[in-house]
Amino acid sequence: MENQAELDLDKIPILDDYVSSAMNHWTHRFIAAGVPLYDFQMISVGVFEWKDWRKVWSKQAALHEELGKGALGQGRHLTAGEHLQRAALLFHFAKFLFVNDMEQLKITHEKSLACHRLALPHLDPPGERVEIPFEVGKVFYGNLRKPKDTGSSETKPPIVIMCSGIDGCKEELGIQEMSFLRRGVATLSFDGPGQGEAEYDLPLRPDFEVAVAAVIDCIQRRDDIDGQKIGVWGLGMGGHFAVRSAIADKRIKACISISGAFDYGTDFTHLPVLLQDAFRQRTYCTGDDEARAYARKFNLALLDKRITCPLLVLAGDQDEITPPENSEQIMSLADGLSRFLLILDGGHAVDNRRYSYDGQTSDWMAEILRI
Repeated sequence: MENQAELDLDKIPILDDYVSSAMNHWTHRFIAAGVPLYDFQMISVGVFEWKDWRKVWSKQAALHEELGKGALGQGRHLTAGEHLQRAALLFHFAKFLFVNDMEQLKITHEKSLACHRLALPHLDPPGERVEIPFEVGKVFYGNLRKPKDTGSSETKPPIVIMCSGIDGCKEELGIQEMSFLRRGVATLSFDGPGQGEAEYDLPLRPDFEVAVAAVIDCIQRRDDIDGQKIGVWGLGMGGHFAVRSAIADKRIKACISISGAFDYGTDFTHLPVLLQDAFRQRTYCTGDDEARAYARKFNLALLDKRITCPLLVLAGDQDEITPPENSEQIMSLADGLSRFLLILDGGHAVDNRRYSYDGQTSDWMAEILRI
């Protein structure tokens, strides 16, 4: 029996380094973002080599796509929206760091976008795809959602702009959107330069505040949103971008930064290899040396300015990707009302303990924007 047990153990597949890194760093993120536990369990026992990552996730995503399209054909719109939003999320995680095969990444990304576009009008509350003009001849896209019973000339809601990071996109933020929407705050999640569907035409850039300024311009042209009550929220590198934007644009009335680095030049070589690969690809750098040099431009100290709007900074004390010292440095830039939340046992983006902060941060933003 002992020999048989040893033989069986020898047959257990070993995860390659990329799969192991992805599972170690982002398992909590997958579940917190809305990947059903059963789906994740099926994926976990089905992928051992990185070359199979996209295929295994896509297979599971296709099940939700089929359910969603079936419900849509039966006129069950709410159910369709739920399934299709979930399919978009799984397709996103199928490709989110698959930069080793950009052709397959883009094919899978198109599946995610198609599912989410189908889902948007059937979500509760529904969403609207918006085009955001940017620089000369360029555009990027966002998903705008408004709380129920708002949006008329008499009930214009405040709004929070939601920024993703190196490997995120607007289709991943549905659960975070709902936290604001339930509190009467509209949301606009978007793919800026180097992110999501903008990554193929626009490189990730350190002056990301120019993209956020374009989003604000878009908001202020609308008559169904209160364009004077705008907040910005960011996760991971999006937390860095949120702070940059709050420093640069006084139209922003409140800022939330979650696990944002102060200086990516300092932290770059400590990032997981998958994130380093994604950064190099999405900044259009040609090699590691160029990417490391470019990362040094993502440094809040280079702005030599301070934050005057209310600021809330959140960090996990066990964050290995963006150590909490970064958040303490960001806090040193605050001149106005500020608050720092350090979550015990929290990992990167505190995905493992999202319940400990999600409602509180949304409450804070809603209360500031209503002042």
